[in-house]
Amino acid sequence: MADLAMPNIVESCFAPVDPSRLQGAPPVSHKPRILLLYGSVRPRSFSRLATGEAARILQRFGAETRCFNPSGLPLPDDAEVSHPKVQELRDLVSWSEGMVWCSPERHGAMTAIMKAQIDWIPLALGAVRPTQGKTLAVMQVCGGSQSFNAVNQLRILGRWMRLITIPNQSSVAKAFAEFDENDRMKPSAYYDRIVDVMEELVKFTLLTRNCADYLVDRYSERKENAEELSRRVNQRSI
Repeated sequence: MADLAMPNIVESCFAPVDPSRLQGAPPVSHKPRILLLYGSVRPRSFSRLATGEAARILQRFGAETRCFNPSGLPLPDDAEVSHPKVQELRDLVSWSEGMVWCSPERHGAMTAIMKAQIDWIPLALGAVRPTQGKTLAVMQVCGGSQSFNAVNQLRILGRWMRLITIPNQSSVAKAFAEFDENDRMKPSAYYDRIVDVMEELVKFTLLTRNCADYLVDRYSERKENAEELSRRVNQRSI
């Protein structure tokens, strides 16, 4: 390429990648903060039980965990954002540095309960981005043979919410057979996979949380903000 001119670039908004911003951020000393969401309100919900096992494993890896109970959360747009359950969910998302989403597979897809929780999480709360740059692990429980429909959908949502979705994932087949009478998960390859996923989630969270703001700092948004500022400064009247 002989012609390297880029007339479409706004030079004042274009910034070369600075490796020091990725490696030289001051270390954060508190435990990784992980929020766990599950997609069923049944009295014996296997997605809730799997989420509970994931929370225990995360705590063993040194994370601080909080689980959101979706019972009582209204349908998206069927209540004001001031609804207590909506505010509880949004506050937990803002608190978190990473998340775990675990849904049953129902009719070949994630549940409406799972989707409703995600739909109540906006891309921006004022000047705060509650999800962007944070980590995500996806899981599902199956009533029959192993499937990956729900985790695949959750990955699409994670990308849309600009979350760093880790490579590993968990899908538990015949979940009703994987928990004992005390609602604890039995030893199995499925349990081992959940341990793997939580280990990876903690590692990715520790790796990225110090520089999450820089990871989601984008040319297009810097350009848009500069144009908005120019219009405001140069307006003829207020």
